[in-house]
Amino acid sequence: MRRLSLSTLLVGVNVTLLLLAVASVATVAVRLLQRLADDQALARVAQTGLIVRQQIGVSGEALHSSAQLLSERPTLRRLVDQHDQGALQAFLTQFTQTDLLDGTVVMEHGQVLAQVGTAVPWASLWTNRRPNDRYFLQSYGENEPLLAGAWATLPGAEQYTVAAMERLDQRYSSRLSTELGLAVTIVPSGPQIVEARNAEEVLRGQAFATADGVSTRLADRALYRAAVPLRSPSNESVGIIEVDLPTASVARSVTQLVSTLLFLALSLTLVAALVSLVLGRKLGRPLSALTDAAASMGRGDLLTPLPVVPSAEIGTLATTLEEMRRRLLQLTNDLRHQQAEAQAIVTGIIEGVFSVDSERRIHYLNPQAAAMLGTTPELALGRFCGDVLRPQGAHGIRPCAEHCPIIHARFRGGARATEHLVLANGQHRTVVVTSAPIAGGLQVQVLRDETEIEAARRARDAILANISHEFRTPLSAQLASIELLLDQLPDLTIQEIEQLVSSQQRGTLRLRQLIDNLLESARIEAGRQQIRRQRVALDEVIEEALEMMRPLLDQQGQTVVIDLPYPLPLVSGDGRRLTQVFVNLLGNAQKFAPKGSTIQVGGSVEDTTVTIWVQDQGPGLPTVNGHALFERFMRTSGEEPEQGGVGLGLWLVKSIVERHGGQVQATSSPEGTRMSVILPREATHENSGR
Repeated sequence: MRRLSLSTLLVGVNVTLLLLAVASVATVAVRLLQRLADDQALARVAQTGLIVRQQIGVSGEALHSSAQLLSERPTLRRLVDQHDQGALQAFLTQFTQTDLLDGTVVMEHGQVLAQVGTAVPWASLWTNRRPNDRYFLQSYGENEPLLAGAWATLPGAEQYTVAAMERLDQRYSSRLSTELGLAVTIVPSGPQIVEARNAEEVLRGQAFATADGVSTRLADRALYRAAVPLRSPSNESVGIIEVDLPTASVARSVTQLVSTLLFLALSLTLVAALVSLVLGRKLGRPLSALTDAAASMGRGDLLTPLPVVPSAEIGTLATTLEEMRRRLLQLTNDLRHQQAEAQAIVTGIIEGVFSVDSERRIHYLNPQAAAMLGTTPELALGRFCGDVLRPQGAHGIRPCAEHCPIIHARFRGGARATEHLVLANGQHRTVVVTSAPIAGGLQVQVLRDETEIEAARRARDAILANISHEFRTPLSAQLASIELLLDQLPDLTIQEIEQLVSSQQRGTLRLRQLIDNLLESARIEAGRQQIRRQRVALDEVIEEALEMMRPLLDQQGQTVVIDLPYPLPLVSGDGRRLTQVFVNLLGNAQKFAPKGSTIQVGGSVEDTTVTIWVQDQGPGLPTVNGHALFERFMRTSGEEPEQGGVGLGLWLVKSIVERHGGQVQATSSPEGTRMSVILPREATHENSGR
């Protein structure tokens, strides 16, 4: 058997190795380039679809500006007031042509006065308008394109409305196609989208479930297509934006590269047959390097740059692969940046957010949700969500089996429920859970803590119930007295009439005191706390308060003993509000002191202050914190008489006295309760040294 010469063997080995290297590089490169070409084409059509949607939004804003400009034209207002149809039609025609619109209209109370351009059902569009939307996107008939338009009201004439409109028809799509270099189609929503009968309509249906649309390669149509949902300003789906890119335009680049690689392989094969083994080795080394680099890229290594190859043919391949690597790296970085932004948003919002998998195991938990549930992400991840949230339903049964919002959201596309949670430390919390499914089998839940809101609602209901009760009791007594007077007035004695009138007087006094307290509370809450500063004699204030409370004191048979220093110094303040202070203190003493007991009113005078106290012979103060006694809506439990209050009296006393620069003190002893009001004395000539 004839042996091959060394040169022939070397040439044959060199050629064989070279062919294998080129074939390997070409195979990997073509696959990667085809994948990259597909990704770039899909990204291009998807980005173009978003640009088209943004351009439609820009058109809507332009239509809003046109409608506003039209409504502010003095000529239009004059023609509308004159009801000059001919001139109004001519004016609208000129405005429509100048602003390159498809139509304009002027309406009065929803009735068309004049319209120009494409005939559309303006009355129906006016009825379905949303006043808060800057513009509208709406279909007005089967097989008709979408309308983009905007409404505006004539200043000073709310009954007149104008609108500017543009059709998103084939002409509009062709203009966008020319500007963007890709075929653009705007498809209104309708049965052709809802009922998916082929791959194109399936793609349209999938687009409605996303925010930025979907893109795919339609092999049977030889197209890359993106379907982007088009929504109105009120977030209603009105159509689909389709952007097409022929696969032939992308295939030409790949085919050109394949041809280049084949030509390179043949050329190198011929050259390898004529050169020495050394040249073959020199050519083999860069090919091996490119092969390794392509393999590394295939394994996901996008950080290592490709080596520089001096050879023209292999250098072209290396440059193409390097450009591909840079683009893939940029795309990867962009995706990571978007992921970081999403993570920052979820971490920064005030609501709690967590996601679960198909088995309702917690997949993600943001810090807000962890703090709300009294746990940490490390302890919660992987656990069943019901074991972490611990919701409590009726009769102590967890709602995870039949009333879980996560399960309901899988069938309804979203769910909302109020959950009562019992944390591991025993605390109870009320949260609103909003659940929505996302791609990949995950579901996102948003938690909003409404524990304080629920407590405020309960407090509000209790206060309203107390106020209703406080009003109902004296009103019922007065009504009974009035009915008795009406029915038996001729037969009643003077003494009986006086008793009935006195009963009405006492009921009216209770209502007046309650209303005064409520009004004063509302003024304080609204910030209207001005005190009218004037010289006030405290003995007159106390005397007026006693006169107001006299009927209620007489009803209980209670006696008021006054032991005040004489003369009492003047104070600077609001006499009416100080009277309200002592009315509330005497009212408290009258309510809590026994019948026939004695209420004492005394005081003392210091160099800079004057103290007035009211002491009753009641059971004493409740066992609560001294500050809590003067809190708003503070009421005792089980110790208050039937004619109780809403818990505003002492809070108002403290608020009014403090606005006068004074303070209130409460002390209790076996003899009863003493409420002391300490007020600063008015500066006198003697006090100032004059």
